[in-house]
Amino acid sequence: MTERIRKFLTRRRREDGPCLVLDLEVVRENYQAFAKALPDTRVFYAVKANPAPEILKLIADMGSSFDTASTGEIDLVLAAGATADRISFGNTIKKERDIARAYELGVRLFAVDCEAEVEKVARAAPGSRVFCRILCDGTGAEWPLSRKFGCAPEMAPRVLEHAHRLGLVAHGISFHVGSQQNDVKAWDRALATAGAIFRDMSERGINLQMVNLGGGFPAKYLKEVPKVQVYGRAIFKALRKHFGNRIPETIIEPGRGLVGDAGMIEAEVVLISKKSDEDDVRWVYLDIGKFGGLAETMEEAIRYPIRTPRDGDATTPCIIAGPTCDSADVLYEKTPYPLPISLAIGDKVLIEACGAYTTTYSSVAFNGFPPLKSYVI
Repeated sequence: MTERIRKFLTRRRREDGPCLVLDLEVVRENYQAFAKALPDTRVFYAVKANPAPEILKLIADMGSSFDTASTGEIDLVLAAGATADRISFGNTIKKERDIARAYELGVRLFAVDCEAEVEKVARAAPGSRVFCRILCDGTGAEWPLSRKFGCAPEMAPRVLEHAHRLGLVAHGISFHVGSQQNDVKAWDRALATAGAIFRDMSERGINLQMVNLGGGFPAKYLKEVPKVQVYGRAIFKALRKHFGNRIPETIIEPGRGLVGDAGMIEAEVVLISKKSDEDDVRWVYLDIGKFGGLAETMEEAIRYPIRTPRDGDATTPCIIAGPTCDSADVLYEKTPYPLPISLAIGDKVLIEACGAYTTTYSSVAFNGFPPLKSYVI
């Protein structure tokens, strides 16, 4: 917890439910770290991680570009002061009318992963640059991405050649090594594949220009993670290995790694109980759960650090759950969470590293609970 967040929470008197507090100074420092670690690579912030206008304005002023998933996010980025040439429409699943709207707003960079999507872009955004996303296995990631996005690498040349024939600019390749990727060598495997596709396309008379290295850069939760500088060195080494002296233009799409550790959620203990007299594990219910912004606890993939006012006391294993009348609203059960035995109903707890993928996952009014409040300081 930063000193700025601590002071904000000390001054906050209203009992208005759980809230996220995000420190912009941490975002500023993280952006500068990415820019320094990969100085020849453009940063395209993944807006879906946290689209707070204050974040977008800060990093737009610092020179960031933006990876967007919808026309709504494009509108937010433009409102923050960025120009359309700094926007990528990175979702591979787009309505044709949304492609047309983005094109009307000046966006000229689009992601594709199949010939049908190429055809939509060719009709709605003629002459634009497209990059083809390829599948990655996500080994080493705590939140591996599914097969929903990307095509098999052997399909990519055909997709890009189709784009070329339809008058689009076959611009490059993209991949995502999996969110919260702890293996700095994961990019080496993906870049080996990208390099092979570049050579294949060159033999077809089409020279690709760009590799989108995606996201995957981690925030610090319970485990230590490598510094961004370590990732930068590993990625540059892999680029030299697979592209030699002809390193292409590169971009990265950090989201979690840029804003994750900048935010903290303050929540309240609503109930502590046991399911039987013989049960050694307590149930701790908070006023926030999966539907209030903690969706990434699904399958217990992301284990957030939790601080309590009674840290230092003896602990006991606890199942942590949210407040809704849905049996899926359980955060940690397979691996119970050690919490102080002295923890009491009404205690405030602090859930750390919540700056990414919380407010945007929060439901509008499931069970009548309001969305997660957000304060950016």
